[in-house]
Amino acid sequence: MTVEIRQAVPAEYDAVGELTVEAYSHDGFVKGEYAMTLRAAADRAAKAELWVAADSSGLLGTVTYCPVGSVYREIGRDDEGEFRMLGVAGRARGLGIGTALTERCISRTRELGQRRIVMSSAVYMTTAHRIYERLGFVRLPERDWSPIPGVDLYAFALDL
Repeated sequence: MTVEIRQAVPAEYDAVGELTVEAYSHDGFVKGEYAMTLRAAADRAAKAELWVAADSSGLLGTVTYCPVGSVYREIGRDDEGEFRMLGVAGRARGLGIGTALTERCISRTRELGQRRIVMSSAVYMTTAHRIYERLGFVRLPERDWSPIPGVDLYAFALDL
């Protein structure tokens, strides 16, 4: 299987949105209005960078990279890259897609000359946490936060 990591094209935006919702729903991680945000791939592509992992069978995963100035940034400072909304299709789990997308975000941060990459992850997303920790990310407890009551997010960082 040859997997390509590239920016999404407009014809894929609807499918990317559905993949993101499906990935989060698969594990019960979609709460309230967040499904609309996850589905809004065209908006993410316009206001951030929308990356996908794909092979000859179609889309396998997606991640939103949020450069400085993007409205999608949550915890990033001006010298940090940030990503969010990483999702892998159910059929592609366990194939290294989440790792490959995270590595692309790390590379993108280096391309932009930033010293660190950060991201937030819900406290219950333990599978994702293992990927991040395996890649060298460490917790930043001082930047943990809660966007809405009942949703607690851990902050992670990787110094480059």
